[in-house]
Amino acid sequence: MNKALEFSAYMAGNQDIPTDVAEVVQALTGVAKTLSKKISRGALEGAMGAFVGENSDGDTQKALDIIADEMFFEQICKTSVRWFASEERDEVVAASASGRLALAIDPLDGSSNIDVNMSIGTIFSIYEAKDDGDESFLRPGVDQIVGGYIIYGPQTAMMITFGAGTLSAILDPERGEFLVLDQAVKIPGYANEFAINASNYRHWPTPARAYIDDCYSGETGPRGKNFNMRWIASLVAETHRILTRGGIFLYPNDNRKGYEQGRLRMVYECAPIALLLEQAGGQATDGCDRLLEQRAKTLHARTSFVFGTTDKVSRLSAYYDLPEFEAPALFRNRGLFRD
Repeated sequence: MNKALEFSAYMAGNQDIPTDVAEVVQALTGVAKTLSKKISRGALEGAMGAFVGENSDGDTQKALDIIADEMFFEQICKTSVRWFASEERDEVVAASASGRLALAIDPLDGSSNIDVNMSIGTIFSIYEAKDDGDESFLRPGVDQIVGGYIIYGPQTAMMITFGAGTLSAILDPERGEFLVLDQAVKIPGYANEFAINASNYRHWPTPARAYIDDCYSGETGPRGKNFNMRWIASLVAETHRILTRGGIFLYPNDNRKGYEQGRLRMVYECAPIALLLEQAGGQATDGCDRLLEQRAKTLHARTSFVFGTTDKVSRLSAYYDLPEFEAPALFRNRGLFRD
């Protein structure tokens, strides 16, 4: 590991990464190093998980949410980012008037886990800026120049794509630098794991329930194999596990108020994760259609989100292609698309 390539050197030596883009990513990783130290100190830093209010969508905000947002914005203003859009802010704000880039960020994903010492993270994506701040982000996810996340867990690690494969790096606490681990991450195809909040089963649409029922049925069901369920309630942590060892993540829309269109935000969470997954050989959809081809109608628009290995995500899409009343009978009883 002592001879591992520093991430900053990787960017400097990659002629396909524009200088201003590398500058923005370097600023993000610089803030992440500071956040990593702060998070590792836990309660010694004060009540970072204290409730401090709600955003415009009614989501609770923790102290560290606001701290992280301010830290990133302060550093981004020193770069070529013209527009800054944060999950913690109601509107797009101007950063550098002369910049050509636009940054969307979830400064601290999974903040409900702050006080219980579980993995949390930062999700980000970079676009070319337009003259209109909102229009810089209300566009298909395929327009992203960069997508990535930083996870603060037992190790602080990063997954990032510049549009030509997914790269992983890890923060060496002794050197204070991110070191490249793998320049061509590929999602494994062998894990029989699914991640979903099963407590919401009764609210899900029929295709989602039928898919999970088949997984529950194990080796005696139509899938002919046993599955394990995982749920961390941190999108970054779920993504990191799936990129590391495979499987599928599901957060379907449901019939509860506020969940009709799904719960995760297209701009700040789903688009960058979808880009990472596709560049690693996986697939990401809204349950039916490719997510990167979709356009958010508002900055904080929500969507259903499914991602993981291509075979598992494609199978779920097939459930959604059927009329709701047919899905359980065709898949569970007849066992079509048996693996």
